[in-house]
Amino acid sequence: MNPYKNQSFLKLTVRFAAVFLVVVTILKIIISMFKNGGVSGMIAEFFSAENWLPFVTVQLVMSLVYGLIMAGYYKFIKK
Repeated sequence: MNPYKNQSFLKLTVRFAAVFLVVVTILKIIISMFKNGGVSGMIAEFFSAENWLPFVTVQLVMSLVYGLIMAGYYKFIKK
């Protein structure tokens, strides 16, 4: 039996989205550090005054979409 079937859809969505958010954010930051020559380049790319809000927004939207898709799959489609 699928253990995800007994959990609420909202709880599944939050769990999948949170894991995705943490993993993808860490990967993007590490890749940016190598691509832009260190921490200062990464900070300039993602966390400057005009870039931090789009970065956070994109990360949150991607995580929410992923969480919804995965929760829907595990709750309603997977047998």
